[in-house]
Amino acid sequence: MGQTVTASLSSVQAYPAERFRVEYGANMGDPLGVLEDLVLDDIYLLDSPAPPQRLGIAAHHDGSFTIAGDSALGTPGAVLHLDCLLTLMPDRGPNTETLVMVEADAEGYIAAIYLVPLAPLQPQMPYTLVKAEREPARRKLAQSACVSFTRGTRITLSTGAQRAIEDMRPGDRVLTRDDGVQEVRWVGQSTLRAVGDLAPILIRKGALNNAEDLIVSPGHRLMVYQRRDEIGAGAPEILVRARDLVNGDSVVVLDGGFADYFQILFDQHHIIYAEGIAAESTFLDPVTRPVLPEDFWTARPGDRQVSLPAAHKQGAHGLDVSRSLLDRPDAVRLLKRASLR
Repeated sequence: MGQTVTASLSSVQAYPAERFRVEYGANMGDPLGVLEDLVLDDIYLLDSPAPPQRLGIAAHHDGSFTIAGDSALGTPGAVLHLDCLLTLMPDRGPNTETLVMVEADAEGYIAAIYLVPLAPLQPQMPYTLVKAEREPARRKLAQSACVSFTRGTRITLSTGAQRAIEDMRPGDRVLTRDDGVQEVRWVGQSTLRAVGDLAPILIRKGALNNAEDLIVSPGHRLMVYQRRDEIGAGAPEILVRARDLVNGDSVVVLDGGFADYFQILFDQHHIIYAEGIAAESTFLDPVTRPVLPEDFWTARPGDRQVSLPAAHKQGAHGLDVSRSLLDRPDAVRLLKRASLR
């Protein structure tokens, strides 16, 4: 199955299954397998401190996945299946959840298996497999991929008043940068371990002219209007991911514990104001759509939510800035200055 131009691209950090083998148990010596081959209470070890690699995912509107062309793992264009969600119990510390993804060859046979950790795995730490499930895997992937605000983030309403994200409700009217006043269709909430790639990013008060501290998911894109192109992006309106702004000072990673993440959804993808600066709302694509509750599309008398289009339209809000342009210690300062001049 080839990759189409309509695919939505994303990526996860993954290990080849060969790096995660059973040290003790029924499948001793074997690498991680698919759900049908797994045995509870088997004990696994990660072989070395070498970091995971990027697995690029092209998500198609029919719900299928293929490996993206720029993936560091796998064969570009090959079919990719999300197999299951695992819960691993380490010798020390809290349980860890991981996803298992399977690459298929042209005949539909397994070509490779990948382990996608939702929290960092420690090499040579015994991990006991305590749960393996297929049903919640898609929703867990969606929760980890959604752009989200953390509890307490204040959103600007149509009146100019500020309301905490956890107090937002469907029907609330919010000021958007791109399309005036829009009604909220849905507000979601998930609690995830705030570690590794899921650890939230703190943008300290004033770093980007934000009125207060702003804490968002690492992949959340913020919009900066440059009155002068300070970083050489070549466009006045740019979108920057929070994780690409981390400098250890005005923008930092909040690693540890748990994070209450909130998603805010409109009829379309919009730029809204959070703590006074422009940030994107949730965008539904084949990866993130399962974040919605199962009954969201069920018709109920007088419920407008069922009319939300199946193909959520992503707005053209600016140029996505590559990490290479932001890989400098003064990037945040330059962006702040560019928006003021």
